[in-house]
Amino acid sequence: MGKTTLDFRSFGLAQGKFGVLDCGWKRISMFSCVDFWSLSDNLKSKIQNLKWLWVVIAVLVVGEAKAGEVAKWQAEWDQTVRAAEKEGQVTVSIGGYGAIVDSGAFQKAFPKIKITHITGAGTDLTQRISAERRAGKYLIDVYNGGGNSLYQTLYLGKMLDPIKPALILPEVTDATKWWEGKQKYTDKEGQYIFVYEGNVAAGAGAAYNTQLLDPREFKTYWGFLNPKLKGKILSTDIRKVRGAGIPWQFLYYHPDLGPKFLRRLFGEMDVTMTADLRQAIDWLGVGKFTLCIPVQGGTVYKAKNQGLPVDQFDSYHFKEGVNLSSAFGEIAVMNRAPHPNAAKVFINWLLSREGQTLFQKVISVPGDARNSRRIDVPKDHIPADEQRRDKMTYFDTDDPDTKDLNPAMKLLDEILANKK
Repeated sequence: MGKTTLDFRSFGLAQGKFGVLDCGWKRISMFSCVDFWSLSDNLKSKIQNLKWLWVVIAVLVVGEAKAGEVAKWQAEWDQTVRAAEKEGQVTVSIGGYGAIVDSGAFQKAFPKIKITHITGAGTDLTQRISAERRAGKYLIDVYNGGGNSLYQTLYLGKMLDPIKPALILPEVTDATKWWEGKQKYTDKEGQYIFVYEGNVAAGAGAAYNTQLLDPREFKTYWGFLNPKLKGKILSTDIRKVRGAGIPWQFLYYHPDLGPKFLRRLFGEMDVTMTADLRQAIDWLGVGKFTLCIPVQGGTVYKAKNQGLPVDQFDSYHFKEGVNLSSAFGEIAVMNRAPHPNAAKVFINWLLSREGQTLFQKVISVPGDARNSRRIDVPKDHIPADEQRRDKMTYFDTDDPDTKDLNPAMKLLDEILANKK
């Protein structure tokens, strides 16, 4: 080995080759087999000192590497923020969660970046973006909203840039900060649509009239084929109702339900279809119908609080299990974004611990708690039966293989057409 530039004398050792002690009367290699205990106390001390030298070297090398990593991301982040401040603006199209922007937290954190946002239903927002782009207008930097519109329109329409390269902050890129030690993406490439929310939801979202149905009698969805329920079941029409996709994903793609169950439910049970959610809850409340499947949980909770005799089945009630849904908690960066650096700043802020804590706080309401996939944010606002459980298999409605609802709508068309 070559000579070292380190001064061994500071460690009480004779100067010599790196890895070799030259102690005058005896030359000992660190890498040879030596009877340590037969050596003199003086030499033992010198060898121990050399061991400490190796420890110091290792610490310095690791520390330097860590410092280099910090310097790298910090430099990239500082440069991105400076460039974003020069751009001066970020435009966000956000379905459902406009309160995140309305809170003013991002503007307070980055006063030199003006945030402009457009809110509305996901279907309307994505169609608007598509129309603008056909006209040559590229106005939106970031899209945040429900997965189905985002996936079907913007992702499949190739309007997105990969979001993964835009993630800079270590607290965002560190997979250990996220549930199950991984970041969740809706797209198969794992690059374009970041999922930051994961709520436990009651599968197909079935609700019932508490005066007409005893939930203890039904432990499986197949129980709804009981002849006594014929003509007494109501369903929200996936072909007409916005935001009804998640329970339909569960019904159509669940391996224990699927087309076989749907053919029997809608083919045999004289199910009434409706596109009016308020009317559906009213009909359920007055007893015109006994059961509604599927239905949005928020409307049931409001009606229950108003005194109507309606309720939902508990999340873990049915043997087919529960689903995990992101509601409007998915985010993507638009390609050809007018303010690409400001887009990065907003995305990193929202996915940070600060941003996700705020998201849970401003979006959660009684009976409809929101649960970030980050595991280092407070969870005490979430009821025990809605908490995610480790090592449990969920039907994840954000898996790419379950996102396409067109087959479900075609099947429903086919079933109902055959009944005429």
